[in-house]
Amino acid sequence: MSFTHPHGTRGRRQPRGALVRFGNKMMAGRVRKAGGKKMMGMHLLVLHTVGAKSGQPRQTPVAWFPGPDGSRIIVASANGAIGNPAWYHNLATHPDQVAIEIDGQPTAVIPEQLHGAERAEAWAAVVAAAPRFGDYEHKTDRELPVVRLRPKP
Repeated sequence: MSFTHPHGTRGRRQPRGALVRFGNKMMAGRVRKAGGKKMMGMHLLVLHTVGAKSGQPRQTPVAWFPGPDGSRIIVASANGAIGNPAWYHNLATHPDQVAIEIDGQPTAVIPEQLHGAERAEAWAAVVAAAPRFGDYEHKTDRELPVVRLRPKP
């Protein structure tokens, strides 16, 4: 597994801190209440990670797209920010401590960043399903990381 996407040189500023954590907590609650129904036109999951710097548990609502063999595809878009979202760094630092929650059911997963043709194929499917992700790509000069989440055996 290789998490190798650096920050860009242009893009939106990314909010940080306690307000973001509070917003994520509120949105995660809404995702749980939705019970698997689409929100904002997309399927959402709650991504459970461990903070790269803090070592504290983190829960982040993230849009997901179906991948092959029951996997889920997520994109570290950060709405076209100059840098990757914190959860991306958390995955890279603690890939063995990642879980997703869909319909209230937590599932341990193995994250794998996609590269080359695999990334291109998954990215095309993401943009076809949610065109706003194509807009995010144009807001920044970094390549948006595409991550496959496979259930742990």
